[in-house]
Amino acid sequence: MSFTEAWPGLRGRQRERDALSRLLTAAKGGRGQALVLRGEAGIGKSALLGFLAEQAAGCRIGRATGSEAERELAFAGLHQLCGPYLDRLDRLPGPQRDALGSTFGLAPGNAPDPFLVGLAVLTLLGEVARERPLILLVEDVHQLDRVSAETLRFVARRLTTEPLGLLLATRTTFPGLPELLVPGLSDGDGADLLAAALTGPLDPRVRDRILAEARGNPRAILDVPRTLTPTELAYGGDPGPAAPIQATLPATRLPQTRPLLLVAAADPTGDVPLLWRAARRLGLGTGAAASAEEAGLIELGDRVRFRDPLLRAAVYRTAALGERRAAHRALADATDPGADPDRRAWHRAHAAAGPDETIAGDLERSAGRALLRGGMAASASFLATAAALTPDPARRARRSLDAARAKAGAGAFAEALSLLALAESGPLDEAGRARAGLVRARVAYRSGGGDTLPLLLTAARQLDLIDPMPAREAYLDALSAALLAGHQASALPDPAHQVARIVREVPGPDRYPRPTDLLLDGLAVLGADGYPAAVPLLHRAVRALGGDALTMREAFRSSGVAAAVAADLWDDEHWDVLSRRCLDAIRRAGAFGLLPAALAGRAVFQIHSGDLPGAATLVAQVRWLTGPAAGEHPDVRTDDAAGRGTEGRGRAEVLLPAAWLAAVRGDEQPAERLIAEALDDAKARGAGVAAIHAARAVLCNGLGRYEEAASAASDAVAAPLELGAPKWALAELVEAGVRSGNQKAAGRAFEQLSAMTRAAGTELALGVEAGRRALLRNDRAAEDLYREAIERLGRTRIRVERARAKLLYGEWLRRVGRRADARVQLREAYEELALMGVAAFADRARRELLATGETVRKRTVAAEGDLTAQEEQIAGLAVQGLTNPEIAATLFISPRTVEWHLRKVFAKVGVGTRRELRRALSRRQAQRPA
Repeated sequence: MSFTEAWPGLRGRQRERDALSRLLTAAKGGRGQALVLRGEAGIGKSALLGFLAEQAAGCRIGRATGSEAERELAFAGLHQLCGPYLDRLDRLPGPQRDALGSTFGLAPGNAPDPFLVGLAVLTLLGEVARERPLILLVEDVHQLDRVSAETLRFVARRLTTEPLGLLLATRTTFPGLPELLVPGLSDGDGADLLAAALTGPLDPRVRDRILAEARGNPRAILDVPRTLTPTELAYGGDPGPAAPIQATLPATRLPQTRPLLLVAAADPTGDVPLLWRAARRLGLGTGAAASAEEAGLIELGDRVRFRDPLLRAAVYRTAALGERRAAHRALADATDPGADPDRRAWHRAHAAAGPDETIAGDLERSAGRALLRGGMAASASFLATAAALTPDPARRARRSLDAARAKAGAGAFAEALSLLALAESGPLDEAGRARAGLVRARVAYRSGGGDTLPLLLTAARQLDLIDPMPAREAYLDALSAALLAGHQASALPDPAHQVARIVREVPGPDRYPRPTDLLLDGLAVLGADGYPAAVPLLHRAVRALGGDALTMREAFRSSGVAAAVAADLWDDEHWDVLSRRCLDAIRRAGAFGLLPAALAGRAVFQIHSGDLPGAATLVAQVRWLTGPAAGEHPDVRTDDAAGRGTEGRGRAEVLLPAAWLAAVRGDEQPAERLIAEALDDAKARGAGVAAIHAARAVLCNGLGRYEEAASAASDAVAAPLELGAPKWALAELVEAGVRSGNQKAAGRAFEQLSAMTRAAGTELALGVEAGRRALLRNDRAAEDLYREAIERLGRTRIRVERARAKLLYGEWLRRVGRRADARVQLREAYEELALMGVAAFADRARRELLATGETVRKRTVAAEGDLTAQEEQIAGLAVQGLTNPEIAATLFISPRTVEWHLRKVFAKVGVGTRRELRRALSRRQAQRPA
């Protein structure tokens, strides 16, 4: 799966999107159209096909893909397109039925007339389209068998009154049909795409070189973060994996240019003066550069630019080791040690033929600066290289341990264990062995390596007498593992309680506790004494960790756990701040291996806040980071395609937020599938089971399957101390219990919920409690409680819960016979839920509105009539209260583009402000017939 296929929201491409929207509108209106998308490999044709598929709500989607392996098999492409619809063959006229039947081996007969086959395909697809508009997406048309390609051309030229759209993507010309050439991205869109895909800091000169060589090709841009390590992104170095073009490398015909090309390939910055200085040190004249430019291999303008990035990689990888060392030595000698000491040290390290303490010392000093410039991953790479070049065994063991700690912190777990083995094979003192034990325990914990509590506790105890600070951090890891995973976290009985008791016995800091100390103490109280006793200290810890004075180390180490604690406290403000801070800290650190978990945590907040497009983008990023390389298509893969260390947990970090997203959307079949997969994975890992059950409770409550919702919620609350999920599930259990007629179960759940929400005391907690308490009341007090819930939840960031409170209030009003009042609440609930994409709950509101006598129909992509799909999406986000920059960030477009679209929306709808826009969209929706 390529990044552009996985990532919702294209960069730029407004011209192409408008063209596809016109094709879709025409097809829905019964005006069949065909369009050819032509562009080079990786230019984004697949992403545009995916865009059309996403926009085609209410349509049937058909797909086919050309394949070189089937290019000689006649009708192979047609079989992909027509195969799902062959049960309708009996509707075709006899000659056409016979022709298509013999074509696909369903009936005896001679080779059919191509004209009859074309007519049969046209008739069959037209029959399918009359049931529901049909959008056919054909990829890699240039790889189709000849007969299928010609038949598709025949069909495309005869589309007239069928509700059928045909989109053909190809690298070569496909004459006779309307064509849309797909160009490269603009410089701005390319830079935005690269920035969105990065997992760590990027040197501006490296960025400029990448964009220049990519020439706007999205795949060329997006291959970079998957093939380069964070160190290479921040400093350059290795130009990437071996390119599969060695046999045709033009440089082999120009041997005099190869040394110069190798120096250019070894320098990631594209610095022309640096290239000339290094070339002179190798005795290379200007003639080599002229020959390379004449051959079209490189361009020497404001920077060195290769014809394409694969050529750069091929030049470097096909060079002999001695040649590469000579090139790096020349670059090191040509680099100013005062202006760029770290890159000079890196080149010297690549030029070294054996251990060298001088170079190792320079690299160790560079590691500190690299932490600020390139993040933890870059620092770890400097330390690892320094260790490899260290001649003294004791110093090499210490540096290997330092590198292992940094690699583990960056999430490169396999490399961390390898370095740890080197460190432990050398002479380590008692403190070194204790720290090595902590690194091993943390690697096991963060990579999902089974029961890690004993390892963490042992490491913490060993460090108690040596260094209290890392000891307390180890205890925090152990307690977090127990509380985040619930009762399945360990073979220990009641692990959270046992670990909490151990932590309570550990002396804290004498003065000025750090925010992480407050968090550890609060979690210990939670595990030992329960929720109400821990709330005051946990609130204090969350506020401290959410403050501006937080250090980078504290943000990196603790903000993720603190975000989970904030969710547990129903503190939506700090849940938002800390989940964002955790993600930002990990990005700045270049900790690729920890990024999927941070993205997943942030996605869960955005799901609850109602930003489902933003959450979908984060889930797609997790899939891309943990998924397969381009060309492979399993749904979820657990290893890291780039080989950079997401070992062990990638599957969970994809499945959990994806399951929650599908559940809140109400996508029944995808949600059930994802929930089942996520539950199997969580049970295997012994962690996260409650969160998956809670997601299913939300799904079933939205779909009105209340008994199933109650069962799922009951399973979720089985581990009451687990952070987050059991508390949310209690609210779902109250609703499911009341709606399914199990008042006793609802009452018991509410008692537990109320004890915690009143202890938490936040607007979100008290709003949730008021809404669920109202469900249990049948008197006039229920109305006051519903109003209180809506008012309190309106002051929070959890918009889904507020819209659901309006739905519950509207349902109650209808049941007590107040239809006019019910319509107001139900209409608002429906509008808000539909605009957020919370479809199942929106449909509940729609059904209730119909029961009051109001006419309303489901919203679709085309529901706004004269608004394009993009305009409707932007209008929906605007009426939700998002600013132009927030809309731009959500949709990955510029604020100026948002402003331009909103001006068009205002003109079409006839309003001048966002408040008027909200009312106008509501009126347009209410006026539509059922």
